[in-house]
Amino acid sequence: MSFNSYGRLFRVTTWGESHGKAIGCVIDGCPPGVPISEAMIQPYLDRRRPGQSKHTTQRQEADQVEILSGVFEGLSTGTPISLIIHNTDQRSKDYGEIANQFRAGHADYTYWAKYGVRDYRGGGRSSARETAMRVAAGAVAQAALDHLLDQPIRVQAALVEMGGLRVDRSRWDWGSVDDNPFFSPDPGSVDAWDEELTRLRKSGSSAGGVIEVVAQPLPVGLGAPLYAKLDSELASALMSINAVKAVEIGDGMDSAALTGVSNADEMTLDQNGQPQYGSNHAGGVLGGISSGQPLVARVAIKPTSSILTPRNSLNRFGEPVEVVTKGRHDPCVAIRGVPVVEAMVQSTLLDQLLLSFGQATQVGFPGWDER
Repeated sequence: MSFNSYGRLFRVTTWGESHGKAIGCVIDGCPPGVPISEAMIQPYLDRRRPGQSKHTTQRQEADQVEILSGVFEGLSTGTPISLIIHNTDQRSKDYGEIANQFRAGHADYTYWAKYGVRDYRGGGRSSARETAMRVAAGAVAQAALDHLLDQPIRVQAALVEMGGLRVDRSRWDWGSVDDNPFFSPDPGSVDAWDEELTRLRKSGSSAGGVIEVVAQPLPVGLGAPLYAKLDSELASALMSINAVKAVEIGDGMDSAALTGVSNADEMTLDQNGQPQYGSNHAGGVLGGISSGQPLVARVAIKPTSSILTPRNSLNRFGEPVEVVTKGRHDPCVAIRGVPVVEAMVQSTLLDQLLLSFGQATQVGFPGWDER
């Protein structure tokens, strides 16, 4: 199996390579009657689009999406939705020198070892170019969530750490995320990040980062106790993103340092008779099932492996080589990873909602009097 699909009921299959003629996806399982249009999807893609600042790849792609099937008169029909984006700014000649070389930190060797052949132009299938289709699918998923729920879920992500420099959470402002080139929720972090990434880029290196994503309000009851836990499904989806090396839900790794007393998210009733929590160490998931609290997750993204600084490696003949990666690359791929993280959460939440509808009709925002 090639494993080019994700999701169970809301299932997305992506296709295409970085320097191929086009990239695309087929979305199966979108409920009928959902308002969908190219104009609705495009703003999501524009946030991920390359070449918008000096801190992203200078490859110029319009990323104009085209709907090929599954939508009629502005509404989903319940049949497969096919989307395509044509590649327009490939420079394959930049990769001629590495046709027989394995770049350090890249998937070059593992792809070649597994398949016996690889598309070396921009990384081929392993390129982050593929994530544009995830963002398009996430836009469709968000439209379906809005259509199905009386209280729409808002999924927001932000870059909270870059090159070891963290945001000041006392200055957190979601309204600032789209007002700076880093998707930072802390306007005060922008100058320091700009200076550090400029330094790294000019020195021929790159930086990693951490993205935090929050989804709210979340219905109670998404997920399952064991093999389709909401947090495990999210972790799988987020780990599938290029360059992601770790995922944590709620307090994540830090929860191991807490005591049982401090970790317990105490519950009381609010003035409307609804459950409320004194904290959210669990990140909105208890026993694999959403608790109604905000879903909070973070992903760690490694530094971009395509750098100008020479690195020792091997070629496909087993000979030692010194590799310099030319071409146009993101000095911090975590920046454009922000809308991709949002998209994977949107798709996963819709998938889990559809699964829950099929088994537990009480999924939603229940009051105690309904139990």
